[in-house]
Amino acid sequence: MNAFADVLWLTLRLAGVTTAILLVLATPLAWWLARGRGWRTEIVGALVALPIVLPPTVLGFYLLIALGPNSPLMIPFQALGVRTLAFTFEGLVIGSVLYSLPFAVQPLRNAFRAVGEDNLDAAATLGASGWQTFWRVAAPLSVPGYVVAAILTFAHTIGEFGVVLMIGGGIPGTTNVLSIEIYKSVEALEWGRAHAMAALLAVFGFAVVLTLLRLERRVAAPPLNER
Repeated sequence: MNAFADVLWLTLRLAGVTTAILLVLATPLAWWLARGRGWRTEIVGALVALPIVLPPTVLGFYLLIALGPNSPLMIPFQALGVRTLAFTFEGLVIGSVLYSLPFAVQPLRNAFRAVGEDNLDAAATLGASGWQTFWRVAAPLSVPGYVVAAILTFAHTIGEFGVVLMIGGGIPGTTNVLSIEIYKSVEALEWGRAHAMAALLAVFGFAVVLTLLRLERRVAAPPLNER
């Protein structure tokens, strides 16, 4: 039981940290993509969406190389005594952030686009700066987008397998998250344990989808005075 609790806590911790980081990083990126035009926007948008179609093992493989001890990217960290970020929780976070990036950016991008130019122009007419327009107009109107982005990012991180296996390796107490533990249980022919964990993720996934559908219905519903 204690071993399962450790795996569950590590999984929730990874999902929570990844979600928090992505809500911060995705906000300016999604705002720029929603407001930008031209080929640069299309290229960046394609790169952001790439993890949706890219096999997880491909991204995990290149991350394993990039965060390994022989990578030029690790030279600044090695000066601080960090030889590699592969097979560490920090490396797992980096992989999860990159792989879940489109699940945070796309809902925010759609929410920012839905704000409408009229609202932004009205704020600018009243003397609001670009920063004030975003925080006082765009951000409050985009709260449903933030909720969807948080739910999708959290759920996607919990269910991810390929990237975390490649970059994490399933080290107990460090990188052994729930999806990896299911795989290990199947390898060990512990079918009952695998069934229990798989059922937990299945129920969680259903709850996430149901929540998103109800949220979408509530956002799309007209105000009572318009019915």
